[in-house]
Amino acid sequence: MSDRTPADRLAAERTDYGTGSLADEAANDPLALFDAWMAEAFERRESHGDLAEPTAVVLSTIAVGTNGGAADGADGGGDRAIRPRSRTVLLKGRDERGFVLYTNLDSDKGREVDANPSASLLLPWYPLQRQVRIEGLVEPVDPAKADAYFASRPRGSQISAWASRQSRPVDSRAALEAQYTAAQERFEGADVPRPPFWGGLRLVPDRIEFWQGRQNRLHDRIVVTRVGVDEQHDAAWEQHRLQP
Repeated sequence: MSDRTPADRLAAERTDYGTGSLADEAANDPLALFDAWMAEAFERRESHGDLAEPTAVVLSTIAVGTNGGAADGADGGGDRAIRPRSRTVLLKGRDERGFVLYTNLDSDKGREVDANPSASLLLPWYPLQRQVRIEGLVEPVDPAKADAYFASRPRGSQISAWASRQSRPVDSRAALEAQYTAAQERFEGADVPRPPFWGGLRLVPDRIEFWQGRQNRLHDRIVVTRVGVDEQHDAAWEQHRLQP
């Protein structure tokens, strides 16, 4: 067993990358490249089992003066602080407009994107030594589409959506489980409808960056930015390679 402290190990940790590469023209069609990488993430889970959640994505939003502390002006500066906030969620779709997830719309993230729709997504596929960063504006998913997805969820998850006031304090685990039991009894013997406070969010991308680890920290980074639409009214992208 090493006698180094955790801090020592942080500074000394080294992993060289070399599982893949990213050609200059790889992101000419960024959404097709995203789909291909997502497919490879699923394949990695099936073949190696070391990428447990291929759809796990870090959603970052902007909070202004929320949830106490400096964000409420408690830093003594007198101004309401603006700060990024991140959490891991699951990506549940990619349609012609963007990237879709579902949540309690009265949660912190729901209220934050309602106040400021700018957000970003990060998909960290560590075993593949890849990541994708996606930035853009958030819009609501059509209620009919949210209804269809909610209906596909396991019943227990549907009941949890009704039981949990997401991001709000609760006195104890027992109190939370009592809320679940009450919701379970409410819908006993009946279908569970989508709650009015639960729905879908779609991030419409205007910037996507693909990152592939390479040896000697000389990584591949290719970024595409939306510059308008083409003759078929599809998104038109401009591509650049970035230095690592």
